[in-house]
Parts: sequence; structure tokens; C-alpha cells
Amino acid sequence: MGHDTHGLNLQREVGLIGAVSFIGGTMIGSGIFIFPQYVLSTIGSPGASFIIWSCCGLIAMLGGLCYAELGTIIPESGAEYIYILRTAGKVVAFMFVFSFIMVMRPASGTGVALIFAEYAVAPFYSGCTPPQLAVKLMAAVSILVLAIINCLSVRLATGIQVVTMAVKVVALVVIILGGIVMLFQGRTENFEDSFEGTNAGISSIGIAFYQGLWSYDGWNTLNYLTEEVKHPEVNLPRAVLIAISLVTTLYLLVNVSYLAVMTPKELVSSSAVAVTWGNKVLGSWGWVMSVAAALSAFGSLNGTFFSGGRVCFVAAREGHMPDILSMAHVHRLTPSPALIFTTIISLVVLIPGDFQSIVNYFSFSAWFFYAIVLSGLIYLKIKKKDLPRSYKVPIVIPILVLIAAIFLVLAPIIDNPQIEYLYVALFISSGIVLYIPFIHYKLCPRVLDKLTVFLQLFLEVAPADKNL
Repeated sequence: MGHDTHGLNLQREVGLIGAVSFIGGTMIGSGIFIFPQYVLSTIGSPGASFIIWSCCGLIAMLGGLCYAELGTIIPESGAEYIYILRTAGKVVAFMFVFSFIMVMRPASGTGVALIFAEYAVAPFYSGCTPPQLAVKLMAAVSILVLAIINCLSVRLATGIQVVTMAVKVVALVVIILGGIVMLFQGRTENFEDSFEGTNAGISSIGIAFYQGLWSYDGWNTLNYLTEEVKHPEVNLPRAVLIAISLVTTLYLLVNVSYLAVMTPKELVSSSAVAVTWGNKVLGSWGWVMSVAAALSAFGSLNGTFFSGGRVCFVAAREGHMPDILSMAHVHRLTPSPALIFTTIISLVVLIPGDFQSIVNYFSFSAWFFYAIVLSGLIYLKIKKKDLPRSYKVPIVIPILVLIAAIFLVLAPIIDNPQIEYLYVALFISSGIVLYIPFIHYKLCPRVLDKLTVFLQLFLEVAPADKNL
């Protein structure tokens, strides 16, 4: 082993197409195939729901551009974690990484896995609801398969991301073209008086934004893997612009198509909009949409997994997680211990599986952390003007996104204060309780050291360096 004096690096294997696929492919998850009715039912009218979908796309785009600048100032992987660490400091970064790795990432990943599983087992139970156990087992299988792929090779995981991205875009284009045909046949009645019945209250606007932004979630994916992107100073902003404008355009046109085919009432009562659409327009070929929705969820899960493993890896490298998690496989150069750890937590979260409530309560904490990151960017733009950066956004953009983030954190709490929000806040702050003994004073049982050495040999991993 002559090379281990230098340590290993994760290689830069993600080019522009891979980068666009990681952002776009993580964003286009199950949301657009299943959930557009939530935005519509919350906001009450087709016209207002288009405005919400457009604004959500705009927020994602502006957020993505802010992150593109952060990624060129702080060229390390780990997105929120590393940006909070470099601006707000260690304690806040640890609070983030603790809640991210223990709850936020596994809950969203498991949610997507369950949606994939429902579509994957549905054909075997035609005409009745598949049993929960079958769905959960299928979800567990999908998590394990992706874990293995991600541990085997970065290139393979990127390949899956590119292929599933292509499938999704084709499926959405089919929906859009079908809708255009319907509109040319004069099916425009659902667009007349399109603002009738709008619920314009603060709370319904806030909730509609949550529902819409859930479908845009993943706009920050590329920043988790900055160190694995080729020429990030060029490709980060470029991929953000391409991917998010593509996704926003597709989402808006797909929503038009849904309404060309279904009345708002049909749309709101559908359990999976794309499948209902497929049955109405494609007839006996309706199953194609179920396959597309399943593949879409699978690709989104792959992106979630890839980026989630990276956060764990970067946090361990900074001393905020056990050392073993900051190691990479000596030949395959994948952060396999971090990926295995992420897998185990996801499988544990899968057991109770009431993920919808977890997502609702934790989506407000995601925006809480986005707000901290954006404040950090504003701070860097004012106080640290001399730091080299190859890409800049006007300062008004992070300010706008920060205002949106603050609104998204406060709106649900003010509108409908629930004890759960307090639990989430307590959970996030409980990070401090762990931080003091284990991170600050580095109290670490001897057993852990022995375990680290054992795992290092067993998993064939070695410490990895930053790839800057």
C-alpha cells in the first residue's frame, strides 16, 4: 500500500449532463406524477395553482443560484452542512447534520422508496390495495439495491441518474403532447374562469407553497457533491440554470395537460394524477404512466441516496461523525461506510413508516436551515467581498429567498400552532446535548476505536482527503 500516505480522493466523475441529471432527476421525483392535486385543492382554483407552481419554480431557481455562488466560494461537498459550518460555526452545523442524517434525509428518502414500492407491487395486486408488508419489503429492497450500486461505483450511480432522468423527461413530454392535442381539439372548458374559488388566505398560500416546493425539492442536490463535479465553477451555475428551468417548464406544461384532460374536481379526487391521465388518454397503454412514476421515484431515490451519503461523509471528515464514516473504499473510491450508515437509518425509519407527518413537520426545519445558509451568503457578500468567487448573484436574490424561507418557517406555526413543531425544535436543539461531550470534549469510548479498525479492514476503506 504505497499510496496511503496521500490518502484517497473521491474522483471528479460528474460532468455537465450528470450534473443536470442529479439536480433534475432528484427534483422530478414522485411529486409531479402523484401530488399536483394537493396544490389545487389547497389554493382552490386552477389559475392560482399555476401561479403557485411558477413561484415555487422561481424560488427553487433563485435558491439554486445562491447555492451556485456558495459552491464557488466554498468549493467543498456537503451543501448546507459545510456552508453553515463555515459561516455560522460548528454547533449550528452539528445541529443541522444531526437532524439531517437522523431524520430529514432518511424520512424523505424512505417516503420516495415507499412511493416507488407502491407502483412496483401494484401490478401483482390488480384491483385491490397491496398489503403494507409487501410495499415495505419492496421499499427495503429498492433501498438496498441503490445502496449496493452507490457503493460499487460513482459512474454507475451517475449512469442510473442520467437514464432515469431521460425516462422521466420523456414521460412528462408525452403527458404534455397529449394535453396539447386535447387543447387543439377544443378541450379548454377547464380553463375558463380559472381564478374562481381561490382561497387567498395566508395559511392556504403557505400550505400550497409547501406542497408545491415538495415537488421542487432537490434543487440543491449538486452542492452535496461539489468535489465530484468536473469544473464546478462553470458547471454548478450552468447545471442549476438548465435543470431548474427545464423542470419548471415541464411542471407548468404538465399541469396544463392534466387540466385539459380532467376537471379540477376529477384532479382533486385522483389518487395518482399521471395514472388517471394515462387511463383517460392512452387507454390500454395507461400502465406506461405507472412504470414512468415508478422509475421516476427510483431515480429520485438514487439522487437522494448519493447526496445524503456525501453529507455524512463530509461531516465525519470535519470530526462531527465517527471517523469510519469519512473513509472511502480503497479501489472503488466511493464513501461506502457513509452510504451503509445512511442505508441502515433509512431501513429503521421505514419500519414505522408514517412518513407523511414526518415530512410535514420537518419541511419547516429544512427551510429554517436554508434561512441560516442564505444569511451566511449575505454575510459573505457584505463582509468577505475579497474571497475569490467565479460566479456572483446580486445581493437582492439571497435576500428575497431568505424572506421566502422565513415566511415558510413561520406561516404554518402561526396559522396552526401544533405541539409537534415544538418537538421538532427540541429534537434539533438536542444536537447541542450530544455536541458538548462527544464533539467538543471528544469523549469517545475505547470500543469505538477498536470497532473502527475492524470495520476499516472489513470494508477495505481508508481515510479520504478533500478534493479541492
